[in-house]
Amino acid sequence: MSQFILKKFVQECKEASKYVATLSSLKKIHVLQTIADYLIEFTDEILSENKKDMINAIANDISKPMQDRLLLTSDRVKSMSDAVLEVSDLEDPIGNISSFVQRPNGIKVGKMSIPLGVIAVIYEARPNVTSDAAALCFKAGNGIILRGGSNAYNSNLKIVEIIHKALKAEDVPENIISFIPDTDRKVMEELLTYDELIDLVIPRGGEGLIRFVSKNSSIPVIKHYKGVCHMYIDDSADLDMAIDLFIDGKTSRPSVCNSLETLLVNEKVAEKFFQKVTNNKILQKVEIAGCEKTVEYIPGIKIATEADYNAEYLDLKIAVKVVDNIKNAVKHIQRYSSDHTEVIVTNSYDNSQYFMNTVNSAVIMVNASSRFSDGGELGLGAEIGISTTKLHSYGPMGIKSLTTEKFVVLGNGQVRHRIG
Repeated sequence: MSQFILKKFVQECKEASKYVATLSSLKKIHVLQTIADYLIEFTDEILSENKKDMINAIANDISKPMQDRLLLTSDRVKSMSDAVLEVSDLEDPIGNISSFVQRPNGIKVGKMSIPLGVIAVIYEARPNVTSDAAALCFKAGNGIILRGGSNAYNSNLKIVEIIHKALKAEDVPENIISFIPDTDRKVMEELLTYDELIDLVIPRGGEGLIRFVSKNSSIPVIKHYKGVCHMYIDDSADLDMAIDLFIDGKTSRPSVCNSLETLLVNEKVAEKFFQKVTNNKILQKVEIAGCEKTVEYIPGIKIATEADYNAEYLDLKIAVKVVDNIKNAVKHIQRYSSDHTEVIVTNSYDNSQYFMNTVNSAVIMVNASSRFSDGGELGLGAEIGISTTKLHSYGPMGIKSLTTEKFVVLGNGQVRHRIG
C-alpha cells in the first residue's frame, strides 16, 4: 500500500467518523446486533480462515502462548458475538451532559461527552480484538482503523469482511470500521505520522510492539507494556481461598495479561501454604522460580533472579518470594510492578485498606482473582485495552474511555464586558 493510498484510506475513515458521530443510539444498537448475528452466521468461514493462521503459526514455530491467543473455536467466536451484544446494551455516552453549575452571572456551565474522532488500534495475534475494538469505537461514535499482525491476518480479514457485510445491510458506510490489509511495518510507521487525521493510537500486543509504537508515533498513545501481576498472601489469609485464587490466576489462561506472574507469601503461613501447593495436582504443572526461603519449602526449584521478578511469563511459570510482612510485600510490588493488577488475600480489614491505599496499580483485588481484571468482568462491556499510564485513562478501557468532553454554556444574553 503506497503512501498516497494509505493517506486516502485514513482520510476516508476520518470523513466517515463525522457520520457515525451523528447516529442515534437506537441505530447503533441495531448495527451492533447485526454484527453479532453475522459473526454467528459466518462462524464456519471465520474458523476456516483461522485454521490457515494456525497452520502458519505452527510452521513458523510461534510460541504456545501466542498460539493460544491466536486460536479461535466455535465457543470463542460465540464469546466475540456476545461481547458485541454487551456493547450494544451499554448506555450510549455520547451527548450526555453532566456537572451543570450556575455561575454568579447566571450562565450555566456543563460538559458534554463527545467522540474522540478516529482511533487506530494496532494489535498482534488476538483476532477477537478486531470485533471488540470495532464495537466499542462504533458505539462511542468514533471511526476506527484496525491494523492487525501478520499471524492473524486471515482471521482478521474475514472478521472485518463480515462486519462490513453487516454495515452494508444496515446502510452504514464501511469506512467507519477500516482494516489495513498490509502488515508491512513501513505502513505502520507511516500511519503513526497522521496526527492531523488520527486522534488516538491504542497498541495491543507484546512489549516490543508497544514500545515501537510509542517511540515512533506523533499521535497520543495508550501504553500497556506488560502485565506483571502480583498476588500477596497475608498471614491472616484463608489458605484454601489462596490456593483457589492462585489456580485461577495462574492456570486458567496463562497467556493473557491478567494472569499472575509473581506470588508473595507471608513467612508465617509459608509452610502450610507451600504444602498445599505441592499437593495440588493442578499447581504441580506450574514451574516455580523462588527465593532461598521458598527453596527451603519446595526443594529442587530454580532460584529466582532479578529477571524472574521482572518477567511476564505468559506461561505456566511463576516467580515466588517469601516476605516477613505486608510492608515488604508492598515494597516488592512497588519495585517490580507494571501497574497492571495486584491481588491481596487477607482476612484483615486493616491490611486490605493498607494494600489498597499504598499500591497504585490500575486494578487492586482483595480476595478475588486477577483474572477479573478485564473490561467485561468489571462491567465495562468488551474492553479495547488496558492502560497502565494515567493519562487519559487508567486500567481496563471501556466505552467511556473512548470519549472526551466539551464545555456547554447556557445563558440568556450575558456578556462579559459592556462597551459604551
